[in-house]
Amino acid sequence: MFDTVKLMLNKQCSVMLAQIFKEFTTMKKLALLLLTIILSPLASATEFSEGTHYKVISKAAVPAQLEITEYFSFLCGHCFKFEPLVKDLKSKLPVNIKFNKSHVEFLGGPLGQDLSRAYAVASLLNVEDTINPIIFNAVHIERQQFSGLQDIRQIFIDNGVEANKFDSAARSFIANGRVSKMAHNAQKLSINAVPTFIVNGKYKIITTSISSSENFQELVKYLANKK
Repeated sequence: MFDTVKLMLNKQCSVMLAQIFKEFTTMKKLALLLLTIILSPLASATEFSEGTHYKVISKAAVPAQLEITEYFSFLCGHCFKFEPLVKDLKSKLPVNIKFNKSHVEFLGGPLGQDLSRAYAVASLLNVEDTINPIIFNAVHIERQQFSGLQDIRQIFIDNGVEANKFDSAARSFIANGRVSKMAHNAQKLSINAVPTFIVNGKYKIITTSISSSENFQELVKYLANKK
């Protein structure tokens, strides 16, 4: 009888210990989960550093209008590959940060100049979102060869821009001014490779450090608000 009682007690103890161990394991898992939730924002936040993620190109004061400017060329393959990140960035930027795009002329000779004018026209006619992807695709996917502005003009016409509106815009004082300003700014900042992203005229992003679209957005916001 004593052995029977002893056996029953051992079984009860085993059950109790198993229950305690199970509850302890559950609490441990919950504690680890809670710790992960608490620390995850800290773990995901990237620490950006000069020389690794960006270069300081000016000591000027932060401008009243926070901005990022992309210097690009329709002839640039890397610019074409960056377009999805740029599109995502534009849609995610806070309202107080302005996005600018500036076409460079140092690629393609005379064609580079014609493409700068075409970009100025697209901007002036407010058809950038339609025309830019089409020109990029024509160059890098369809491998279309442009002989000059007239070939580019046809892309505008084929996509809903009236011929007389293109011609008027292309010859306009405003378009001339935009083309000159893009060339002047690229020369002033010694832009010799594209895509190049300049934030507030002070910081040049090291594009090879960008690991994802989210990382790109975080870096731009960090630099835009950096004093």
